[in-house]
Amino acid sequence: QVQLVESGGGLVQAGGSLRLSCAAKGEMDGTRAVGWFRQTPGKEREFVAFISWNNGPTHYSDSVRGRFAISRDNADNTVYLQMDSLKPEDTAVYYCARNTIGGTLSSRGFYTDWGQGTQVTVSS
Repeated sequence: QVQLVESGGGLVQAGGSLRLSCAAKGEMDGTRAVGWFRQTPGKEREFVAFISWNNGPTHYSDSVRGRFAISRDNADNTVYLQMDSLKPEDTAVYYCARNTIGGTLSSRGFYTDWGQGTQVTVSS
C-alpha cells in the first residue's frame, strides 16, 4: 500500500511562488502517473497537473498552464509542483494522488492513494 504526503503549502501574496512536495512511501511499481488536484469550499476537486511515471510526459489544466510546473525526483519518489505567478483564485487545498490503471488522467475518478492535502492561500 502506498502513502502519499503533501507539504509546502502556505500563505503568499499574488505574484509570488510556492513549491509543493508529494512524498511517496511504499512500493511505487505499477504507478502510471501522479497527479495534483485542488479543492476550494463549495467546489469539486479539480485537476491541476499530472506526470507520467515511466516516460515523463506532463499535462496541465488550462488555468495553470505556463505558471505551474510538475516534476519528479526519481531518487526519492517525490513529485513537486512549482507554482509561480500565483493568483488569488489559486487558493485551495492541494492534493496529490496516483494512477495505476491509466485512463483519463485528468479525472479524479482514475486516481487512488490520496494524500491529506496542503493549504495554499494567495492574498491580493
